[in-house]
Amino acid sequence: MNFKDLVRLLSLAAIWGSSFFFMRIASPVLGSAYLAEGRAFFAAIFLLCLAIFLKKNLRLLNNWRHFLIMGFFNSAFPFVLFGYASLTLQVSQLSILNSTAPLWAFIIGLITKSESFNIKRFFGLILGIVGVTLLLVNSLRPERLGELSAYILALVAALSYGIATNYAKKSNSIEPFDNAHGSMWASALLIIPVLLFIPIQSYPTTAVFLAVIALGVLCSGIAYLLYFKIIKDVGATSALTVSFLIPLFATLWGFVFLDEKIELNTIIGMVVVIIGTLLVTEFSFNKPIKTIK
Repeated sequence: MNFKDLVRLLSLAAIWGSSFFFMRIASPVLGSAYLAEGRAFFAAIFLLCLAIFLKKNLRLLNNWRHFLIMGFFNSAFPFVLFGYASLTLQVSQLSILNSTAPLWAFIIGLITKSESFNIKRFFGLILGIVGVTLLLVNSLRPERLGELSAYILALVAALSYGIATNYAKKSNSIEPFDNAHGSMWASALLIIPVLLFIPIQSYPTTAVFLAVIALGVLCSGIAYLLYFKIIKDVGATSALTVSFLIPLFATLWGFVFLDEKIELNTIIGMVVVIIGTLLVTEFSFNKPIKTIK
């Protein structure tokens, strides 16, 4: 991974770290389905405007099956699940559970034989999981076991991201912009039936409305352009190590905007996560990472 790839990775982590903050603002008002639909819709509108400006042809009919698959696993399904989990869990908890995505991606890659065993990268993944566990340890107290369903849904959402990333790696012929644009329209379409079963909770305020726009334009539209570009350049598992970095930024946003306390185990976990991320990505300032086969 070269310096430009590192900058993209850190930028993506900062943006996605903020997404959990915006979800915490909007989910109690909109509910998980309308929150997910708003996020996908505003992302799709933003990317459509950008496509018109850049004179890009989406070729939707040629790749509609791919966009539906990508839209489901990488947007619609995890958006709804994380929206529901955000009704209960804090920003830092949501981001930590999201950080299991690289582990799922690596396991899926080994099962499908799209990943080869590499002791250095495997050790980096283990360190990442250890760091995430350290961050999560205070959230596993007996008096908070009522949050178990939210934890499970967030973990399933992370699994969905792992599936999507491995699928995207096999569809590397589609340009990153087209992947982001097409999957957002597919996601918005797929979520519509869910709106019938999970109604809106109350009328949205200006702050809620702005949070949904930020989720769509910044955390989905712009973020997915970065995400698919990273996949194309450095591969699936290395791209998903952004999930290890997200808690660093999410914890920061939670501290600054929600007064969440940063404890010693959080600081130690962050250090372990950073070391693990560097190992998994085989980072070097001078040598770009080899594309994963």
